[in-house]
Parts: sequence; structure tokens; C-alpha cells
Amino acid sequence: MAGRNSKVRYAVVGLGHIAQAAVLPAFAHAQRNSRLVAIVSGDPIKRREVAKKYQLDQAYSYAEYERCLENVDAVYVALPNSMHAEYTIRAARARVHVLCEKPMAVSVHECRRMINACEKYRVKLMIAYRLHFEEINLRAVDLVRQGRIGSPKFFNSSFAMMVRGGNIRTQTELGGGTLYDIGVYCINAARYLFRSEPVEVLAMSVHSGAQELSEIDESTGAILRFTKGRLAAFVTSFNAWDVSSYRIVGTKGQIHVDPAYEYAEGLGFELIANGKKTRKTVGKRDQFAPQLLYFSDCIRNDRKPEPSGEEGMQDVRIIQALYRSTKTGRAVRIQSSADRKRPSSAQRIRRPGVRKPRLVKAASARQG
Repeated sequence: MAGRNSKVRYAVVGLGHIAQAAVLPAFAHAQRNSRLVAIVSGDPIKRREVAKKYQLDQAYSYAEYERCLENVDAVYVALPNSMHAEYTIRAARARVHVLCEKPMAVSVHECRRMINACEKYRVKLMIAYRLHFEEINLRAVDLVRQGRIGSPKFFNSSFAMMVRGGNIRTQTELGGGTLYDIGVYCINAARYLFRSEPVEVLAMSVHSGAQELSEIDESTGAILRFTKGRLAAFVTSFNAWDVSSYRIVGTKGQIHVDPAYEYAEGLGFELIANGKKTRKTVGKRDQFAPQLLYFSDCIRNDRKPEPSGEEGMQDVRIIQALYRSTKTGRAVRIQSSADRKRPSSAQRIRRPGVRKPRLVKAASARQG
């Protein structure tokens, strides 16, 4: 296993769009403490061509996963949502650390099993909330915390895209659905901006009849009630024009972040307070290398990483409650959880943007 001064050896598990477009290229910006040594995929063409591109001599099928685990210190799990729990638990049993894509899993029960397995085998578990390390979102968090908009009162967000038919996000069996895929960003943002946990949620899903989205919620509107008279509202959709933004409004001003959740372009915000407007933007940055750098340091220095499994589980708990509300038409109370005070600018890590590589049998979820 990796020592304090050695690089952490990673396998990337799953070679879909996010892995090929963002995770694999990020290792070039994480060379200080991280090294890509293996890939895992069920597609032999992907294994061969991606291994050749990154000069890897270890490329495994899913059936060979345990053999892969014998030769790495950590895995980046970039599989469909329904597979996160299984491949995390199998890695933990092999005493391999896990950096898992969000959502953490498709149920609180699965999340708890993941956390328990990692604790039992004494390995690190981190959920890949890349925006916990990103400058614009962390700046917004700091401005709210510093009281620049007064007391925060409400949060509003929109996240939508036109999703290709047949994409894994449209398949219930694979953990598809707008709340799991993009709603998790809105929920997490509301939580880290309010620095608090919702106590009650209400949601409604609608469907226009699009056959390719028949298995999931095409669009969902949600309201989260927090303590101290605060509300968060958001809409997610897989059948609407691309939008990715949020606004948090307080007693003395507001912050509008747009784009807010993207990784393939620059982000920016506008602060309106005391009769003045302040605009800040950053160009495209590598949002994945910071996660690798931070997680590898946690492994080498034996620190618990944040965002942790508990952080990921709370978002899944809220997602499950929202889906329950869409079925019953009633508000659902959320199990109490200690308010989480992170992230903050102390976790900011900057790395330059990466050029999108040629993809092998992988395509973006977006149409066009």
C-alpha cells in the first residue's frame, strides 16, 4: 500500500464518458501523489485502446476485478449508480481505498453498507463532489458565511439537459433519474450554502410522454425546508434546454452562480449587495485532479477525507425522500442529521483545464 512519500496507485473502474473525458486526463495534473496504473471495463475494445493511449499494461474485465485490486492502492469508481455499492464493498474487502462518483449509491441501505465495509477494513472512502474543491462555488460559500448577503433566506436552482435516448441515466435498473444524476448537485449546493440540513421535503415529477424517458422522472420540482425559516427549491429535467445555475438570496443581497455545476467550461458568479454588483469568472479548470490530489494526501497521511461517505449518504437520503414525496403527494420528514460545516476555501485546489481527448465508444449524455 501507498506510504507517506510514495504515489498512490489507482485503477479507474468503468470507462464511460465521465471517466474518459475527465477522470483519466486528470492524472496528468495529479502526478505529485497519484498514478494511474490500471483500468477496468467490460468492453475489450475500450480496454485495449484506452490502455494503449495511457500506456498502461494493466487492463482488466469486470470478471478480473479482484485481480486488479491486488495491484492497486485505490480505485476511482465511475460505474452506473446501481453498481457503486458492489464495487466499493469489493474494493474495501481487498483493503483498497475508494473514491466513488456521486450519487454515492441508490439507497441509504447501500450507502451504509459501503461505509461499514470501508470502516471494517480500515480503508478511506470519499465521494467525488468535485465542486467541494472548485473556486467559484467555494467563493460563494465563503461570501454567505461572511454575511455578505445578510442572513440567507432561500435558494433556487435549475439544472437541465436534453438527454440522449438509451443513456444509462434513463434506465431505472442502472440507478437513472434526474434527482440521482443532477438533482444531487442542487441538494448538495443548498446544504453547503446554508451549512445546514433539511428537515422536510416535498416534490412533484411530471412527464410529457417522451418514450425514451418513460422509465424515470422526466422533470422534477422539489422544495426543501430548513430550520430558521429557510427554503431551497430546484427543478431538474432531462428534456429541457441546457441550464446549470443557482441563486441564494439573503436579507441584504444575493449571489447568482451561472454556470454552477459544469466541468467542461468556466464558471462564474454575480454578487449583488449594498447597491453594488461584483462579477467573478474563471476559465475552464480541471475539477477532477484536485479530488485525486486531496484523496491521495488523505491516504498517505491517514486522514479521513471530506466529502465523506456520510456526506454522500445524506444526499441519497434526501433523494429517496423526494421520490417518496412524488409518489404520495405529501411532504416527507427527513431523519435528523448533524449540520455539516464544510466545504470551505481551505479545500480549494486549482489545476488548468484539460483538452477533451478522443473517446472510445463513449458519448456525452447530452443530445447534439
